[in-house]
Amino acid sequence: MTRVHVPIQLRWGDLDAFGHVNNASMLRLLEEARCRAFFRAEDSGEDAPPTAVFGSEVLGSQAGVATLIARQSIEYLRPVPYRHRPLDVQLWIGRLGGSSIDVCYEVRGAAGNGAEAEEVYARADAVVVLVDVSSGRPVRLAPEMRAAWEPYVEEPVAFSRR
Repeated sequence: MTRVHVPIQLRWGDLDAFGHVNNASMLRLLEEARCRAFFRAEDSGEDAPPTAVFGSEVLGSQAGVATLIARQSIEYLRPVPYRHRPLDVQLWIGRLGGSSIDVCYEVRGAAGNGAEAEEVYARADAVVVLVDVSSGRPVRLAPEMRAAWEPYVEEPVAFSRR
């Protein structure tokens, strides 16, 4: 099982009136993890997740192609409380389609002492579609993309209720 681990630090503003991470904030946290995994900034250096290499080089080589979210699902297993240690957002590819990929997530407590290290707060998936910017039509995944992403393909998220 090859997953990308992205540490995501909570902000106080991510909490709602009940003291746990708000559902809209969870979407932003997943977006942040996805962007860090797939796109590497010029100054990110060696600490970038391994997939950031193919994100910036493979996706960046297709001028005029954008990535759009076609669908997202989140299953909350327990409330995420405010914490000083970052969350461990694990990402993998659940499916390689013709012009889309299913990005899968597990949001966990960061590694540390006690049972919290194994706690899974949420599972999610997102269908990401490659689209030609000028026409708005889907673009087929290039062979280089498939080759780069295949090591990260595993079973998709199994939601408990569907």
